[in-house]
Formats: sequence, structure tokens, C-alpha cells
Amino acid sequence: MGRFVALIMGSFLLQKTIFILYNYQLIGSMSCSDYLAVLWHGLSLDFAVVGYLIALPLVLVLVSYAFSSFPARRVFLIYHALIAVVLSLVFIGDTGLYPFWGFKLDATIFQYLDSPQNAFASVSLLFLCIGILMAVLWAGGLFFLLQRAVGKSWERGQRPLVGLGLTLVMFPLTFLVIRGGVGRSTTNVGQVYFSQSQFLNHAAVNPLFSLVSSMDKAEDFDAEYNFFSEEERAKLVEGLYPQEAPAAEELLRSKRPNVLVIILESFGAKYIASFGGMPGITPNLDRLAREGVVFSECYANSYRTDRGVLSTLSGYPSFPQHSVMKMPAKSRSLSGIAQALQGVGYKTDFLYGGDANFTNMKGYLLSTGYQRVTDDATLARDLPRQSWGVQDHATFDYLYNEIMKRGEGEPWHTAFLTLSSHEPFIVPYQKFKEEVPNAFAYVDDCIGQLADRLRKTKAWDNLLVICVADHGYFTGEGKGRHTSYIHHIPMLWFGGAVKEHRVIDRLMTQSDLAATLLAQLGLSYRAFPFSRNILAGNYTYPFAYYTFNDGFGFIDSTGVTVMENVGANILEEHPAPSEERVRRGRALLQTTHDDLSRR
Repeated sequence: MGRFVALIMGSFLLQKTIFILYNYQLIGSMSCSDYLAVLWHGLSLDFAVVGYLIALPLVLVLVSYAFSSFPARRVFLIYHALIAVVLSLVFIGDTGLYPFWGFKLDATIFQYLDSPQNAFASVSLLFLCIGILMAVLWAGGLFFLLQRAVGKSWERGQRPLVGLGLTLVMFPLTFLVIRGGVGRSTTNVGQVYFSQSQFLNHAAVNPLFSLVSSMDKAEDFDAEYNFFSEEERAKLVEGLYPQEAPAAEELLRSKRPNVLVIILESFGAKYIASFGGMPGITPNLDRLAREGVVFSECYANSYRTDRGVLSTLSGYPSFPQHSVMKMPAKSRSLSGIAQALQGVGYKTDFLYGGDANFTNMKGYLLSTGYQRVTDDATLARDLPRQSWGVQDHATFDYLYNEIMKRGEGEPWHTAFLTLSSHEPFIVPYQKFKEEVPNAFAYVDDCIGQLADRLRKTKAWDNLLVICVADHGYFTGEGKGRHTSYIHHIPMLWFGGAVKEHRVIDRLMTQSDLAATLLAQLGLSYRAFPFSRNILAGNYTYPFAYYTFNDGFGFIDSTGVTVMENVGANILEEHPAPSEERVRRGRALLQTTHDDLSRR
């Protein structure tokens, strides 16, 4: 068993080396430390694949102990041949196709199998012949080594009880290796991302893991929610997302402020009095709202953090049953606020007190412009923690100290995702007896302290702080967790870069932050087709659209409609039914899924 692991791991390391050498022209220069970093960061996915490959042999070994007549040698010969062929095809395909595709082998390849003539139209016959020859040689060599070094080791030995005991011990260890440990996040492609260079990140990814993990996401998205003909769909969404236009109002004193986006975990507007919520819970946000810009009619695009963060930072809509963040093949096609700011000289980074590998978040962040990601794994081990990670007051302190280290020359953008206003709501703070409002009050206190500390420094003068929630939080009120009341979230801009207090009551969603912010900075937001500059003169039909598990909400000046797709059940509708809101919501479901399919 040890020989099997060593041999397969060795082949993976050799594959990475060959991948880098073959595609070296795509990066131009690469240091020895970069090469070692690729090998090191890729180990976790390599071991996960080994875990999958060893699972079946473990079962077969148990069978051989139960039945002495089991033809172990013949079965493992077939298994070794299968492994050799699969690994060879995946490795050669990934290495050879990367210069054409620019991303790791994934389920996209299956879209071309229906038309192999078109699939191979861009490559020469010589290229194909060399690829086939290399695949045959690699498969033959790996099969020979597996049979020579490993073949007999799978068979029942002279000490069956010892062998049986070791095999049973290996099962839970294999499960942990496949899962990626006992933490909240499970093994995903993004966990090996470590660099601003996408080539280095891609080189670290095990191609077989990339292929298999993407297969359950290789759905025919444009076949979902086909309510209308193309002509009717286009007519229903016409004008909903206006073309790029300058802001009709200027909210900022500077075109190049330092931008701090604080994404507030689960922080629905119902907890903030200045946004129409309960009084007394968030006195700090309320006082900051009296001096900043309040976007009073903002709604969360979805109901989960992975969806909300992506909608906020990439200006992309959410989906009822798909998390784009978990789809590297799709999320890498998205633009990002960080990417746009980096393009005009901003330094960018992301801070989170929890595990940034959860839901492939780290991979998404690095692919959309964040140069550095700081999370639980890189923060000091002696910081106070709860089940999700470092408590917010400690990460707010870390953020303040980081800001104080920054000079006045180069502009910067930091995004910070909080975590303490989330189950289990255990916080080192006591204002209310009820744990839920107490946790939100704790986060509010952290925001107030940060603002007060920064206000006393030069950093405040050119600072724009944007507080926006990822989604709301349901505690049993109203008609359910997907009502407009729950999806109503705060968005507040404050800091020295803000001109004056304003209340902007135009309907919007968090995905409109990208276009609205970039327009205020005089930057193009053309790369964000689903994000609207709500301060533009052509934003003439304000509306909010959001999704939840197989349902959607649509809000405009006529009212609110929230509907489940299954059975077309209406969950919320006021002040009166509206067929037009239903039709437009369905048209957006169809439009967004069509767009996702094309990415």
C-alpha cells in the first residue's frame, strides 16, 4: 500500500514538472521557489486523489480476506491498467489542451465529445499523433511500475490478522485524506491557489481532481427555467440592466479613495434602526448612517454567504440551486471590483477570520483580483476563536494595524468578511440576554471602535468604508425565510472620502455595488453586465431581484412578488398580485442561467 501511494504521488509530481515545462512559454519566467511552491501547495489535492484511488483496493483487500478464492491478482491487474489509462489520458489531455484553453481540464471537455471533428479542428494531425503516443507511453510505463512494485502487495499475506487490522485502520484515514481533514471546509480546487499568477495556481491543481469535481457541475444551465421564447424573454428583460453611463451625482470627495468593503455576515436591515429595523441594537451603525450615505432599499441577491460575497464583489446575480463560487470553471470568467481597482494601481487584499477555502472562496478571490488572502490559517494562533474562526474584534484589530502600516502614496482596497454574527452566536460581549441580537450588537461595537480609531488618523481623510451584508437572517418571523423583509440588507458608505450625508432610496441589490462604486471613481463597469449604476441617469426602472432554493423574489415600484418555482406557489405578494412581476422574475431566471451556461 505504501508503494502504491509513493508511486502515484511520484507520478503526480512528475506530471506537474512536465506541465510547467511544456507550458513554460505562458509564464515566461519562474523561480525555483515558485516551482517548489507549486509542488507544495498541490499536495493536498494529490493526496485526495490518491485517497480516492486507494479506496477500492481497500474494499477488494477485505473481500480477499473474507473469500480465500478471490482472484486478487487478476482483479488488481485490471485495476492497475484502468488507473494507468485514466491518469495518462487526463495528464496528457490537460497538459496539451492548457495552451488552448487557459484553464485546467474539467467537464468542459465532455461538451466536445458529441462533435469530435469540431473538437480537433484547431489542432494538427501531428499534434494528435504525438499526444496519443505520449499517452500510450505514459500509461504503459505506469502500468509496468504498478505491477512490478505494487502488484503482489495487494494479495493476502502470511499474517492475515495483521493485514486485516491495517486495512481496517486505513479506511478512516483514507476518508480524512479525501475530505481534507476535520475542518468545516472540504477538499476543493481553490484550496491549492496561492499566487496572483493563475498559471502557478493551475499548475498546482491535480487535473484528475479538477475533472471529477467539475463533473457534477457540468449541467446544461441554459436548459433550466425555459419559460419563454427567446424573443419574448429578450423583450421582458429589455432595459432592466442599462448600458454604462456616468453617475449623475457625486458622493465622494476623491476619485481615488482607499476602499474598505466590510461584508457583514447575516446582517439583515431588520437589526439596524436607520434602515427601518429594531432600535437599540446597532447604535454605532446608526450614528455612522447619520453622517454617511445610506442606501435604504438594498436587497441581498441570495441567502448564503458564498452567493452573497460573489454577488457583492463581482456584481453577478445569484442562482436558486447553483453556487458559482464553487464552480472554478465559471467563477474564473467573472470580473471583480478588486480586478478593476488593481488595474488602476490599487493594492488589493481580502481578510476573513474563518477558513477561506470553504466553498472554494480563496480560489475565487485570487482569480478576481485579490493579491493576498488572509484567513484563519495565517492569522496568529493565539487570537481568540469560536467555531467558525477568529472572533471579529481580533480581526478588526488586525485590520486597523494593517491600515496603519500602509503609506499615503499607493491606493489600496481591502475586503473584509466578518463571521461572529452567525450561529452559534457565541461572542465575548454582553449587551442583550438574547444571543442573536447580542451577537449583532457585538459586531456593531467592533465597527464603531474601528471607525473611531481611524477617524483620529490621517488614513481617515481619503478613506471610503462600505458596509454591506452578505444576506439576511431568519429567526421565525413573517411568512418565511425568503420574504423581502429577510432579504432587505443595509448598505452604508462612510469615511472621510464621503462628501455629505445622503439617503438614497432607489431599489437595488448588493450586486449593484460594483457598477455604482466604479462609476463614482470614474472607472468603467462594462465588464459587469448584471451590475447597475443606480446613480446613472439611465437607471429609470429601479427593481430588486433575488433567488433562493428553487424560487425568486422580484420587487419594483408596484410591489413585491416572491414565488417558488415548484407549483408556482406565491410566498409573498403585495399590495396586489402582478403577472408582470412574475413574468419579469421568470425572464431573469432564464436570462441568468443562459449567461451562466455561456461562461
